[in-house]
Amino acid sequence: MAQSTIDDRLVPALTSDATYPRSQLPVIGEEEIPNCPVCDHVGYHPFAAGYDYELESCANRWQFVQCDECTHVWLNPRPVVSALPVIYPPHYYAYNYEATINRVARWGKAQLDRRKLQSIINSLGRRPESYLDIGCGTGRFLRSMEQYGLARQNIYGLELDEAVVEPLRREGYQAWCRRVEECVEIPAESIDLATMFHVIEHVDDPRTVMQGIARWLKPGGVLALETPNLDSWDARKFRETWWGGYHIPRHWNLFSPPTLSRLFEDAGFEVVGCRFLTGHSFWMFSFHHALKYGNPRRPGLAWWFNPFRSLPVLTAFCLLDMFRSTLGARTSAMLMIGRKRS
Repeated sequence: MAQSTIDDRLVPALTSDATYPRSQLPVIGEEEIPNCPVCDHVGYHPFAAGYDYELESCANRWQFVQCDECTHVWLNPRPVVSALPVIYPPHYYAYNYEATINRVARWGKAQLDRRKLQSIINSLGRRPESYLDIGCGTGRFLRSMEQYGLARQNIYGLELDEAVVEPLRREGYQAWCRRVEECVEIPAESIDLATMFHVIEHVDDPRTVMQGIARWLKPGGVLALETPNLDSWDARKFRETWWGGYHIPRHWNLFSPPTLSRLFEDAGFEVVGCRFLTGHSFWMFSFHHALKYGNPRRPGLAWWFNPFRSLPVLTAFCLLDMFRSTLGARTSAMLMIGRKRS
């Protein structure tokens, strides 16, 4: 029988409630999700628990559960929709990427992103004639694809911030402030290549999202999806509460290669590849959370493991993961590529 009660044994490293400022923060509403979002099975067991260690947006203590059938992990209960402005406040880093991320770090990420995009295009086997980025932000990848010769009227983007989308439309890109489930502007079977980088873990119904993307892709079209990887060294080491990939309570679904493969296949894709990319921010936040809130607490040392502040440590973890991935290690960020079946 599925139970939603949070198991207190899941956070033994938390010294006491005094280490997290619960009395100063709002308690937000919760919504129970009784069935597995991947396979719809009704049985699950506790997996991990913790607080919003990154932004301290709310006082709630949250729990991840794991499906007894397919092993998928999801946040249960999760925040109600009306609480999204609370857990995604105006200072959330994704809304202020240019101002939040160090200029040198942005340059390094741009180099990694360029390599990633080229490898994705190579998997398509030909130059794409149309492109969609789900969670396009300020349009970094839209502009990159234009450099491959695509016309702006064939470059699509979806984002949830109208203030970001409207300037992209003025530039001539086909950009809308829409969730995948609600978007009717993209014609069926019109897209050669779609990308979704660190978005699927935020959605409430990943199956419906994948089915929607499949409808937009041409037969033989490619979807490249990047998301945290539960089957990684740091995810196992910090499993109980501190892992940075949990991003509590903003990550609602967490995948391993088998559960993500199932999501692809059930939506009509053939998985054609899976690569493991750098997860340096997950490493850093894991140490940051343990040092700031754990036993003993070392908040001064925790500062050095904030990926938005400590460029030398960020670089070190990035190089570590790049080296590990060349040796075949499964790092904490995975890029899975699927081709729509004809």
